[in-house]
Amino acid sequence: MATLIGMILVTSAVGFVFNHFVMPSPVLNFMLMGMAFSAAFSNMVTEERLEQIMQGFNPILGIAMIIVILNLGAPLDYHLILGAGMFTAIYIIVRAAGKYFGAYFGASVTKSPESVKKYLGLTLLPHSGVSLVFTGIAVSVLAGLAPDCAKIIQGTIAAAAVINEIIAVIAAKKGFEWAGEMQ
Repeated sequence: MATLIGMILVTSAVGFVFNHFVMPSPVLNFMLMGMAFSAAFSNMVTEERLEQIMQGFNPILGIAMIIVILNLGAPLDYHLILGAGMFTAIYIIVRAAGKYFGAYFGASVTKSPESVKKYLGLTLLPHSGVSLVFTGIAVSVLAGLAPDCAKIIQGTIAAAAVINEIIAVIAAKKGFEWAGEMQ
């Protein structure tokens, strides 16, 4: 656990040094660095050891995720959610179609069972954490260049996340039921 926390701090310190002393302007994104570190770390330890570490680390991770989500939502003007209308509808439809047909295509290519082809896409619909992270990145990049576009993106994704957490959870539950995976 100490090694994990230490390496997270080292990763952050390296990013800070590069952003402030090596690069001409801050260009490294700490969320992407964290995702890269997590991927590397989880592939360096055995599955059993990773499970042991995560049992102890999950409370810390939960608090960190709350802070990240609050940080993403803190500057949000909640009136933007109502103004995002058509963009939100298009985003939700295209995202759902991409998840469903992407999962269907992947399951077809890998010759997965029919239930996986039909229902995996539905079970993926509620998972919007990555889109929230990338929204934070896009908004931070566009805030200086095109603040109006940043506000549209922020409002669209916030509205879609709220709607998805209601509708997509129901669709995912139905997908699990229709696939026969609810025990």
